[in-house]
Amino acid sequence: MKDYVRLEVRRTLRDPGFVIGGIGMPVLMYLLFTNLGADDGGWRTGAMVGMAAYGAVGSALNTGGGVAEDRAIGWLRQLRVTPMSSREVVVGRALTGSVTVVPAIVAVLAAGGLFNGVRLAAWQWAAVALLLWLGSFPFTLLGLGNGYRLTGPATGVANMLCNLGLSVVGGLWFPVVLFPGWLRAVSSYTPTNRFAELGRSVAQGHAPAAGAVVVLTAWLLVFGSYAVLSYRRVGTAV
Repeated sequence: MKDYVRLEVRRTLRDPGFVIGGIGMPVLMYLLFTNLGADDGGWRTGAMVGMAAYGAVGSALNTGGGVAEDRAIGWLRQLRVTPMSSREVVVGRALTGSVTVVPAIVAVLAAGGLFNGVRLAAWQWAAVALLLWLGSFPFTLLGLGNGYRLTGPATGVANMLCNLGLSVVGGLWFPVVLFPGWLRAVSSYTPTNRFAELGRSVAQGHAPAAGAVVVLTAWLLVFGSYAVLSYRRVGTAV
């Protein structure tokens, strides 16, 4: 399975669309949003975590696009005649997604430290990166579920809508305090809101709240079940 994961990671990182959309766009948006208006160090730090989370979500969902392409060219059918089990194929894809989110996270954090003057302790930088990496797994599973269930074009549209919708409502682009009361209540139950909360809590010097872990874990189970059911469905068709 190591060779399979290595192959998929190389395929993803060589994709110009991934480099531009998954890494370049979050960095550009972060630098743009935080250099308009007053110089607010707290906003720059919070926005840094939010945009790193946005980049991670987009990269994680992008894993599903690769799955849809594999279905179209018959790659999944070829995998089924290899010694790899179905579980290894799904886990391998999930591991691919977990690796490809790292460049997006690191790029935005680097932009915050190098260009926006964000200052954190060494352990905070490491903890923020680690928590965002771990917290991205639910979105990888969501992308896999879309890829196994939908066609290539439909997967691209679904992932784009999921990314934009969850990012905006989850407060990755704008502070949740600017939302009306009812939308703030909805936002607190979204996986993206709690995902970013993991990193923002550490950046503020304290551990993430238990509620964030519980909500994100619940979404992990939901998206994991969706991915499994989608894979079983496509398994009966190839």
